[in-house]
Amino acid sequence: MLEQAKETQQLFIDIDEGRIPKRVPVYTWMDITYIMQYAGEDLRRIQWDVDKFKDMIEVGAKSFQSDINPATFTRIMPVYNILGAENFRMSSSGQIQHPEVVGMKPEEYDELIADPYKFTHDKVLPRLYKNLDTNPVKRSMVFAKAMKAHSDIYGQIFPHHDLMAEKYGLAYDRVGCQSIAPFDQIADQFRSFSGISIDIRRCPDKVMEACEAVLPMMIKAGIKPHSSKQKRTFIPLHMAPYLRQADFEKIYWPTFKKLVEALCAAGAYPLLFVEQDWSRFLDHLNELPAGVQMMFEYGDPKTIKEKVGKKHIISGLYPLTLLSGGTKKECIGKAKEIIDILAPGGNYIFTFDKVALNQVDANPENIIAVNEFVKEYAVY
Repeated sequence: MLEQAKETQQLFIDIDEGRIPKRVPVYTWMDITYIMQYAGEDLRRIQWDVDKFKDMIEVGAKSFQSDINPATFTRIMPVYNILGAENFRMSSSGQIQHPEVVGMKPEEYDELIADPYKFTHDKVLPRLYKNLDTNPVKRSMVFAKAMKAHSDIYGQIFPHHDLMAEKYGLAYDRVGCQSIAPFDQIADQFRSFSGISIDIRRCPDKVMEACEAVLPMMIKAGIKPHSSKQKRTFIPLHMAPYLRQADFEKIYWPTFKKLVEALCAAGAYPLLFVEQDWSRFLDHLNELPAGVQMMFEYGDPKTIKEKVGKKHIISGLYPLTLLSGGTKKECIGKAKEIIDILAPGGNYIFTFDKVALNQVDANPENIIAVNEFVKEYAVY
């Protein structure tokens, strides 16, 4: 299957190099929790059993007709447990949730701006991870233990992904690391959704200064030795659709644009998850350096193709909700509709508009049927 893996990988290489591939590549994203449920496992138990992670990776590789293994690990519960995480918790059903948390008080902007690394280490992390809220010696031990666990677990996950790609003729994992827009970092982990919504009205200049202060941290997070067009920096975009146009242009956009420009200049091309509806900001997105992949959640496919499809790689827009309740015929019909709009001229990877987290999010039979259809129909 190694030769088939090379052929599959070439589909994505052609896209990244601005060529039209033999057919539209299929890239299905699933959180590992979806695959665990598909395999009949109990989420409350298996997420602690690291030895079974490899089995789940193989289930993903062989089951869903994606050109890249859909198994995505975003939250590793043993690491969060070591840290005593307050910002990511397991629910009674086994799903990991992100409650609204506050890592920074509104009066602490000046501290963050003066030294973002020190402030994050001394103030934010102990508030988000209760086991770090201790004396420096114990804090160092907890942090070292968590980093060791993180390295050990991902040290098994990444090589096994590559092995499964070669075994089942798939392309290698397209994501090499993750970063986040400076404004989203402050909103998600520092001030919370409600907190940042107040701050942009009460002290917008401080928020802008804070975005500039954390920008170098976000750039550093997004550039790795293996970064490339085929090993992209994943950036989920959160807050922009909830902002007024003026606030977006003044506060959100400047540092986000600088982040993407810095990543591209270093060869760490981004894969943006454009969450919610960015229709107001398509002209801004088209200002980014050419070759950024944008996985859209909502929006008009024709407009998105016209606005950004010549310069950037489009993905997303296929409604995951249809895969949950629709018939196979309906699901395939929607795939044809979207492909007919987005595939002409290239610069298109077929993906769904969301990542499947729970078994109820999508009928696996519909996923398989749609992916098989795309491979047969979307040939150039």
